[in-house]
Amino acid sequence: MKTEMKFLIAAISLSLLFSSIVAYDSLDPNGNITIKWDIMAWTPDGYVATVTVNNFQMYRHIMSPGWTVGWTWAKKEVIWSMVGAQTTEQGDCSKFKGNIPHCCNKKPTVVDLLPGVPYNQQFANCCKGGVLAAWGQDPQASVSAFQVSVGLAGTTNKTVKLPSNFTLLGPGPGYTCGPAKTVPPTNFLSPDRRRKTQALMTWNVTCTYSQFLARKHPSCCVSFSSFYNETITPCPSCACGCENKNKCVKGDSKLLSVVGVNTPRKDNAPLVQCTHHMCPVRVHWHVKTNYKEYWRVKIAVTNFNYRMNYTQWTLVVQHPNLNNVTQVFSFDYKPLLPYGSINDTGMFYGMKFYNDMLMEAGEFGNVQSEVLMQKDTNTFSLKEGWAFPRKVYFNGEECTLPPPDSYPFLPNSTPSSRTFNSIFIFFMVIFSMVVMS
Repeated sequence: MKTEMKFLIAAISLSLLFSSIVAYDSLDPNGNITIKWDIMAWTPDGYVATVTVNNFQMYRHIMSPGWTVGWTWAKKEVIWSMVGAQTTEQGDCSKFKGNIPHCCNKKPTVVDLLPGVPYNQQFANCCKGGVLAAWGQDPQASVSAFQVSVGLAGTTNKTVKLPSNFTLLGPGPGYTCGPAKTVPPTNFLSPDRRRKTQALMTWNVTCTYSQFLARKHPSCCVSFSSFYNETITPCPSCACGCENKNKCVKGDSKLLSVVGVNTPRKDNAPLVQCTHHMCPVRVHWHVKTNYKEYWRVKIAVTNFNYRMNYTQWTLVVQHPNLNNVTQVFSFDYKPLLPYGSINDTGMFYGMKFYNDMLMEAGEFGNVQSEVLMQKDTNTFSLKEGWAFPRKVYFNGEECTLPPPDSYPFLPNSTPSSRTFNSIFIFFMVIFSMVVMS
């Protein structure tokens, strides 16, 4: 019995350790989505709260069809009304007469309203279809909020019971939310910034993302090429899994002319073009030119998904020479400093109204840029794959890189010695065959 108990405790400890590790992002160690509840007023049977969803992730955004937030009430609470959001189901409200609540479910599920709703249904920072920009890309667009009136609940700080079992879909799985924790009340400034007020009670819920929980395979891959080697290193075969290879679409398929085939699904299931890597997105890194004091790289992002236009896309690259970026063409660029003094990571994203949307697979399904970097004579090298990135993320998902031994390599500086070596090996093989015979 004791042995079984020890094994159970060890298994639980390992599972908790693994869950914390998979949700950790080394390039954005403090990234999370925080759901904040501020009770702004008490009502005869509950309270009115402002719920704010803050995306504090530097390069991972929530795209259409947007976020979905859920929780479990601690008692028999109901939602009388909402402004700026709505629950997906009303539930059983048959015991109420006259004034019917907005939602009577024990486990409500809330979604953002779509743009263009009437003004009397809007709330500050609402009604964006649940789309949240990354904090590092557009802080002002990384916030969403709504107001909720809760009934059959506590009416004081001591009688309010915090909801539990929070869930977040963004828009698919991958997020794990911790328990609600009471924090110091939020302070608010008046429009003229001369008066400060505060919430009656505040609690936070922190949600972190894990790519391992989100999907079985990566959703992007990386290929390499260079000016000094004619060989192009492609994405690894089946880099994003080949289970759906029988469902892929060839570029000249008649299926693409069918009306509605390009319509995105609610679960964002891709319709991928047939390739050897089977990835919805490919990032290509080409070492283009080597100057005396600078070197230039061309970056191309190609969409192989016929069902997705990637709006507000982000591309994160880790490379030691990103500490000295001179100029970026056609993309916006922002250095990321997850560890303060180490400046080897940067985020590329599209220029607004120019190329901030990566179109669906096809003729226009790619975006390109070039990066000019100044050399550090102490570290710069074209040998042993130094010129290629260490990590690449697209839309917050880590991409599959080719194996290091397949990177484009520098040709030998003395071609004659290569020829001599080949001839020597050839004659050695002939000599050994003669001896064996």
